[in-house]
Amino acid sequence: MSKLDGNERWKSKMLLTEHQEQYESRKEPRTSGQTTPEELKMIRDYVLLPHMLTMVQKHMEEMQNSSSLLKRLYLSATQVVMNQINRDMYELRRELSRRRIRVVGDEQVDLVVYHRYICRGYEDRLGIVREVMRAEISVRFAKYFGEINQWLGQYNRPAAEKEEAPVEGRR
Repeated sequence: MSKLDGNERWKSKMLLTEHQEQYESRKEPRTSGQTTPEELKMIRDYVLLPHMLTMVQKHMEEMQNSSSLLKRLYLSATQVVMNQINRDMYELRRELSRRRIRVVGDEQVDLVVYHRYICRGYEDRLGIVREVMRAEISVRFAKYFGEINQWLGQYNRPAAEKEEAPVEGRR
């Protein structure tokens, strides 16, 4: 009989999520500190998503103060985009943490913004030109708005199909 047998605290089998992730990561093959192209894309997205969220929040504040007829529609669509960006940021943060990658700082030199990151003990920096950031943000927004458009299109189709049906008696 061991010392722990009589102790009731040791009977429960609680395991925190970070400990479970560490345990599961022990089975995975060891990777070097160098980042893969996929991880560089993840770091880029990690940098871009907060900028996108700020842009959407500013637009939402402007819309709240406007007297537009479609204000409620714009606000609800903006909220959907914000929720999706937050969800993507959460998943990205979790995946970067699982891969032991941290983005630690940024600095701007001329037109390039450099972001320092530590990947499994290897420190490097990722430089993104401001114009490329703008273009990438536009592409990401187009993706989010396309999803909303597709979702709204599902409700619009039955009405469009009714209009296209031929009316008898008319030429």
